[in-house]
Amino acid sequence: MLDDIELKAVQHIRQETEQGFMQQRIAGLDGTLQQKIGRHSHRVTLAGFLLPETATDDLKKLQEKAGAGTEVTFSADITTALAVDKMVIEYFVAEQHVGPAGQIAYHIVLVESPPLPPPAELSSFGGLGGFGLGDLGFDPGALGNVLGEIADKAGAVMDAVDTALDAVQQIAALANLADLANVGNPIKPLSDKIGELKSVGSAVDGLTSAVAGLTE
Repeated sequence: MLDDIELKAVQHIRQETEQGFMQQRIAGLDGTLQQKIGRHSHRVTLAGFLLPETATDDLKKLQEKAGAGTEVTFSADITTALAVDKMVIEYFVAEQHVGPAGQIAYHIVLVESPPLPPPAELSSFGGLGGFGLGDLGFDPGALGNVLGEIADKAGAVMDAVDTALDAVQQIAALANLADLANVGNPIKPLSDKIGELKSVGSAVDGLTSAVAGLTE
């Protein structure tokens, strides 16, 4: 059975299982290490005929399933021990040969479609407890609030750095003022004018005294 389609006139059926070992060469080892990564999907190949009574409807269903690429269920005596739940139609061929009218030959390749594994979950030591690291006698809870204290210390250090930066900026501002003083005293021209006025005042006083002497 392929979903709800009963394949009655099956002429050939073949099941394949391939472990997919990775061959690893080891120095000093005669032979090749066969590393098991995970087997390939089971494959089932079928060939037969769709009988005239239902050939048109069965062909339509098979073509739709093959075109959709969705998972299908398949059951047969040859796959009883495989415990395969879902398969997909990897390959489908339909042919019309000389023979009984309405009879259609087909060739189907089905491939196992296993479910995805459950998503990984976070755990202490990044899930390495399964490798024995969880049995070392180290209790993460014994750390207490050490991480919080470390964060507080780090915050205090950052505050000190900010304060130091502010002080450096203030010193730089004072240095800029000193540079302005070196360029020239901005009030010097005004001081010079005041000195000139004082000189004029003294001259006026002298002239006044001289005129007073002449008139006496």
